[in-house]
Amino acid sequence: MTSRANWGSKLGFILATSGSAVGLGAIWKFPYVAGKNGGGVFLLVYLACVLTIGISMVLAEMSIGHMAKKSATTAYRNLKGGLWPWAGRLSVLCIFVLLSFYCVVGGWSFAYLWLSLTGEVMTQDTKALSDLFNGFIASPSQSIFYTGLFLIATVGIVMGGVQKGIERTSKVLMPALFILMLIIIARVLTLPNAMDGVMYFITPDFSKINAAMMIEAVGLAMFSLSVGCGILIAYGSYVDEKTKLPGATLWISLLATLACVMAGLMVLPAVFAFGIDPSAGPGLTFITMPAIFSQMPFGQFFAVMFFLLLIFAAITSSVSLLEPIVAFLIDEFNVQRQKATLMTCVAVFALSIPAALSFGVLADFHIFGKNPFDLMDYAASNVMMPAGGLLAALFAGWAIWPRVQASLIAQDAARILPAFRFICAVVAPIVICVIWAHNL
Repeated sequence: MTSRANWGSKLGFILATSGSAVGLGAIWKFPYVAGKNGGGVFLLVYLACVLTIGISMVLAEMSIGHMAKKSATTAYRNLKGGLWPWAGRLSVLCIFVLLSFYCVVGGWSFAYLWLSLTGEVMTQDTKALSDLFNGFIASPSQSIFYTGLFLIATVGIVMGGVQKGIERTSKVLMPALFILMLIIIARVLTLPNAMDGVMYFITPDFSKINAAMMIEAVGLAMFSLSVGCGILIAYGSYVDEKTKLPGATLWISLLATLACVMAGLMVLPAVFAFGIDPSAGPGLTFITMPAIFSQMPFGQFFAVMFFLLLIFAAITSSVSLLEPIVAFLIDEFNVQRQKATLMTCVAVFALSIPAALSFGVLADFHIFGKNPFDLMDYAASNVMMPAGGLLAALFAGWAIWPRVQASLIAQDAARILPAFRFICAVVAPIVICVIWAHNL
């Protein structure tokens, strides 16, 4: 049996783990959710959630992986045993479902990069853009083709291993992603009335605070940091003994949060400049943004850059979703990486087909009132991820606390122990249960 793979450098580890959070959710979901919840005040609450519950949960999950040097299921078994390995199996199921429908959306990004290159999306007619989008996602052949294309790109990276595949790719894609965002932000801020969007995004209106908004902010903070689905446990298992997790956790959380803030500065000033509703929802990415680019000088160039940005963001996240499943097969069944990756690819593609067909031939097929795509999204995001986060918090804060405490003391983090333990053992479980109850 081969020795455990490790990250080649602390920078590579931080960029790869940050990439797990900087996905389509950061680029699309954060601006949309911030837009509908009052802009600046939502940003303020979101930042507070990240710097308390979010960062504590990231450290807790990475500590579990780091101490066990295994992915979630094996880590829970080796550190405590009993029924705890089922928490790891739940996380594997969660990310399997997540990846299956995420590949569909990633495929849309590939398709829209092509459509922006050909100029087909360069029109101000939002009805035409809506018809184009709806026609594309309803096409079985196109949806399945682009889903498969996106999955192949993801598999190729993971098959290369931790250092040569995931880390090397993250070192290229993550800086490229931030550079592309900066270029688009610089262009957007020159638009007339763009500063109205900036002020909306950074100026808090405390009258907009309510319980539903705060629950959504906490949920988005945890989702945007990849908490609750075993990714951080797997990535933490590849960390060497020289890397101090508390400092790395801070950098990872800050980079992931920075991406969300930059996404807000990229999208909201643009929608204000052209009088678009900032809470336009799913259509903001594939319908509204092309209409905005079509009204800008050199709009096609920036449209191409925008959808290239989406692809980079999607792949950094999909890689982090695929890796824990592969790590599970390696750790639990001693399967070789290449074989484990291919096995997972076939299974994910099979489950992604119903998701890809959910807006066409399976549009009228519903389970619990949801089509296959929506059902996968709901089950993973609203049921399994909160459950995984709850179990990880209880595991770190109660079940193996002496070991977590000793590990963090050895990393010169004794000062944070009281607050960290209180959040993991008390605050996070209560908050997750509230989010769970609200979402269900």
